[in-house]
This record gives sequence, structure tokens and C-alpha cells, in this order.
Amino acid sequence: MATELPDLTAVELLAGYRCGELSPVAVTEAVLARIGAREPDIQALYHPDPATALAQAKAAEQRWRRGEPRGALDGVPVTIKENIATEGVPVPLGTAATDLVPAPVDAPPAARLREAGAVFLAKTTMPDFGMLTSGLSSFHPLTRNPWRLDRNPGGSSAGAAAAAAAGYGPLHVGTDIGGSIRLPAGLCGLVGHKPSFGRVPVDPPFLGRVAGPITRTVADAALLMSVLAQPDDRDYWSLPPEQLPWQQLDIEVKGLRIGLQEEAGAGLPVEAEVLAAVRAAAAAFEAAGAIVTPVRPFLTQEVLDGLDRFWRTRFAADLAGWPEERIAKILPYIRDWVFDGSEVDSLAVYRGFAQMDVMSAAATRAFREYDFVLSPVCPVVSFGAEQASPVDDPAKPFEHIGFTVPFNMSGQPSLSLNAGYSADGLPIGVQITGKRFDDLGVLRLARAFEQLRPPQRPWPVG
Repeated sequence: MATELPDLTAVELLAGYRCGELSPVAVTEAVLARIGAREPDIQALYHPDPATALAQAKAAEQRWRRGEPRGALDGVPVTIKENIATEGVPVPLGTAATDLVPAPVDAPPAARLREAGAVFLAKTTMPDFGMLTSGLSSFHPLTRNPWRLDRNPGGSSAGAAAAAAAGYGPLHVGTDIGGSIRLPAGLCGLVGHKPSFGRVPVDPPFLGRVAGPITRTVADAALLMSVLAQPDDRDYWSLPPEQLPWQQLDIEVKGLRIGLQEEAGAGLPVEAEVLAAVRAAAAAFEAAGAIVTPVRPFLTQEVLDGLDRFWRTRFAADLAGWPEERIAKILPYIRDWVFDGSEVDSLAVYRGFAQMDVMSAAATRAFREYDFVLSPVCPVVSFGAEQASPVDDPAKPFEHIGFTVPFNMSGQPSLSLNAGYSADGLPIGVQITGKRFDDLGVLRLARAFEQLRPPQRPWPVG
């Protein structure tokens, strides 16, 4: 059966545009039709703008006809997570408590996409302040997982992952400060790349915060990285510009030292189906000649609890002085987490902040003997669409991020991609993490796994 236009990869679209066999207008119209059919159930989008998307597609089509494409993504449909500012569109941060003021300028990732000629379909949904692994929000409708509508897509890049799995075009940009790209990618069967800290400029920057691709293929993620990783001096923590061969994805697996991390050391235990999928990925690499050995867990509950104390106090400080009626609009789970009634003294807050450095040091030490480490992404296969997290308890907010958050703190590149399926057909992600700054190595190993893993099941069609 021929692949429908909304399901073509960005690499395939660009090849079709280049030879004149595909039309950016026809592609955009087909994606908008897919959105019209599936969005009432999935609710992945914020501020869709079909008229502007079609106008951008028509302009791209004219450029291709003249043989003068604007950039690396000319005419390719994209979505952008709503906390990444796009000029003229309010940034609610997933919460009904935010004043809806149009953004004055594009944030760096949006600016790079616009310069590259991408067609902006819509922004995508997220939970309040991006602080949930969930599609639950006080502002947006409940976002659901296209694989099963009673299941959660994960978060906080919930809409981006749901849109990618549903086939709302090939390229989607999310953000990640504790797992918010990789967790939804894993729950939705996608490629989600958390770049090295500073590789993709963001505004405003914050410790551990990155923006990166959510796609169906590694090649599309690499293509998107080639655009997002361009310099922008608004991010004062960004890495020095580096021209990497993003599309050169071949790697020799034989001889690579790959660590297998089966336990995080804190948080939820890993479910049997998740562990089996990760072990199968490790076995595939070992059969291809890699040297696979166990990695001891390096996270502790003290570290995870310290991070909780610091982030909770940070949010309480941000909300200080807000009127009660405004705070009342925040999702109850988030309110209960921030204002849990406990007193946290300054020493405890500092010690909580210091746990980010503890995580960074521990994660970096774990890589001394390895080129890459494999691990679960999320310890559970799935959870209910209406839940705020797998635990759904604001007193235990981070029990599910033990495999993801350490690499935000260490700044290492880390990627999720599908490793298999549960007994009831839900995708299960495996995480590939590399040494600091080795984004290209992570993408290359992920591309190798795409070729080693068993055939993938068809994408959900509703």
C-alpha cells in the first residue's frame, strides 16, 4: 500500500520536492486533512493556523519551481511546542493562570525553522509549566495517545509526540528538562532526541533545559538538528557553533563499548515488559559485535528528593505575590505539589539545588568505561490518559524520571526510540545516551538500531 502524504518522512518530502514529484501545497493540504480527521479525538494542537500554513506552502512551492529553495526544510510541515515562542502567538505555558500576551518575536528554535522555510502548522500542547509527564493541562484539552485513546502520551511535550504518532507531518519540536522529549517519544513509539545542553539555543535558558526533535525516524531527527543547532546569541549557555555532518549516520557497531543500565537506583521499579524490550535491544547490539556490559545504578532517592525540593521551591518563588484567584487556575496537582504545606529551610533548598551537580558527576562517571549506555526511558509501559504521572501523586512527582533526568543535569545527549511493543500493542522505548557533546554518535547508534530491531508495526490510524 502506498504511503499517504502525511506519513512521508521529511527526507522523502524534500527528495520529492527536489525532483518535482511532490508539491508542498498538496502535502500541507493532506496533513491538514489528517489533522481535521484525528484532532477531535487526540487534541494535540494549540493555535492551529491552516491559512498561514497554506500560504507558506504556496510560497515554498514557488521557490522550488524556480529552483531556489529557501533552506533545508523548505515546504516541510512542522509543529512547535507552545512554550517555544512564535511571533504573534501567546505562550500560555500549559496553564490557565497565564495572561495570553502575543509573543513579540520567535524564540531561537522557531526562528531557525522559519529561516529554513518550514511550514508552521500549529503549536502543540503541554501540561501546566511543563512539569508533568502527561497530556493533562488546566488550559489545553486533554491530549491523548494515538496508539490508544485511553492512554497517556506522556509529557511535557505531550502534543508534539501525539501529533507525530498521529501523522501530523514529519517534524515536531519539543523541550526537555527532565525527560520531556524522551518520555513522550517512548510512550508514543517515536524518536525523541534530547541534545547536549547548549547544542540547540533556547530563550530563556535554564539549567538542563533543551529543545530538540520528535520524529518517526532518526534521519528526520538528524535533519531537524541540522537546523535547530544553528547559533543564536540569546542563549548565553549555548555551545560554540560547530558544523557537524548531521546526515552522515553510518557507524561501525562492532567493538563499541555499550553499557546496559537496567535499574535507575531510585523511583519506580522497571516493569517486566520494559526490561525485556531493553534487554532485547542490548542483545541485538551484542549480536552485531558490540561489547555490552552492565552499568550499576547511580541515582539515589536522596538525590531525587533533593531535586524535588529545589524545583518545588523555585516554583513557589516564581508564584510569590500572585493573587489567590490566579493561583486557583493552576492545575490542582501542580498547586498541591508546589504548596504542599511543608516548610523548607534555606539549607535544605541549597542541598536540593546541589543534587543537580551530584547527578551530573554521577552520570559522567558512569561513562568512563563506555561509549554509550542503553536503558529504559520510562519504567512503565503506559498509564491512564487522565493521570498527571504514572504515580499520580503530587507527593511523589519524580518517581518515573530516574533514567532521564540525570542526563539533563550532566548535559549529555540522550535519545529515545522504539524497542518493541507490550502484549496489548503499546510501544516501549529504549534510551541511548552518549558522552558529553556526542550528539552525532547517539544519532548514529540509534540509526544502527533502526536497522537491527524487528520490523515496526503500522502507525495508529484511528
